[in-house]
Amino acid sequence: MAGNSFGKLFKLTTFGESHGEAIGGVIDGCPAGIKLDFELIQLEMDRRKPGQSKIVTQRKEPDTVEFYSGIFEGTTTGTPIGFVIKNTNQKSKDYSHIKDVYRPSHADYTYDKKYGVRDYRGGGRSSARETACRVVAGAIAKQFLSTLKINAFTSAVGTISLDKPYQDLDFNNIETNVVRCPDPVIAEKMIARIGEVKKQGDTIGGVITCVIQNVPAGLGEPVFDKLHAELGKAMLSINAVKGFEYGSGFEGSKMLGSAHNDRFNEDGSTQTNRSGGVQGGISNGMDIYFNVAFKPVATTLQKQDTINSTGETVEMQGKGRHDPCVVPRAVPIVEAMAALVIADYTLLRKQETN
Repeated sequence: MAGNSFGKLFKLTTFGESHGEAIGGVIDGCPAGIKLDFELIQLEMDRRKPGQSKIVTQRKEPDTVEFYSGIFEGTTTGTPIGFVIKNTNQKSKDYSHIKDVYRPSHADYTYDKKYGVRDYRGGGRSSARETACRVVAGAIAKQFLSTLKINAFTSAVGTISLDKPYQDLDFNNIETNVVRCPDPVIAEKMIARIGEVKKQGDTIGGVITCVIQNVPAGLGEPVFDKLHAELGKAMLSINAVKGFEYGSGFEGSKMLGSAHNDRFNEDGSTQTNRSGGVQGGISNGMDIYFNVAFKPVATTLQKQDTINSTGETVEMQGKGRHDPCVVPRAVPIVEAMAALVIADYTLLRKQETN
């Protein structure tokens, strides 16, 4: 299986399955001399872990990170950082009913067709549990990028969405509610909606907005390695993501160029930021902001028609512990992937200027 690594200079490779002994990863290229705050790393893990509220899966995992290399006396050494997160609360029997059945809109069918074998326990390698490894690497990348601010938040759940620009939001409110929406009033509506959907045995999707501030101008490569292209790849690699837009996004396609253009100030900043902080694939020093759309979780507790491995039509019903809405737990994952991209391009930029 290829495709388990992300990044060029600041590189993460992950391994493991949802119901195996552990998941983990290797971070290669992290600069030496970074004094790590392990409490902050664990805090990021706690934001992603299951069982943290009534609106997420009730699987209980401490998601404690164990580091095995690349760190000496709390400081990165510049050598590969190896880490493991042990799985402690697997209930593989919850998946025995789908051993020979393909769940609609899940990776069951495609994995079976590609590899001729699949780990049906929680989806195996296709499980979103793999994203815990990304959060570890992202937490370290954030500490490398200490002058930057990366804030992601839930901006929509189903048809309930924020109607304010991010500049009018207080990011300090993001962690004050379980849905991670910076508007307390809208947050309560989102929470109630997720609760309704959960009672119906169904799932619901949503949107996460991410804002990266204090990004210097000059990050990114022209043509195929544009900064926004790599951010798009990073976000689309997250489980359940179906869409990515940055800056004015699809709304910009409805505008005239005279209205869409960002006029310059004398210092090179712009009066508006419809470009989303990126022009020509290179950061321009303005805030980078983008939206990430998540589909409803594929596994529902309602009965559905599907097919089995012999092509017969059968009826199946999801069992076990699943998120009714993945968005609240995906907020730290979006931040982590954004941090990995910016860390990688920061090192590339330093390499170019040396």
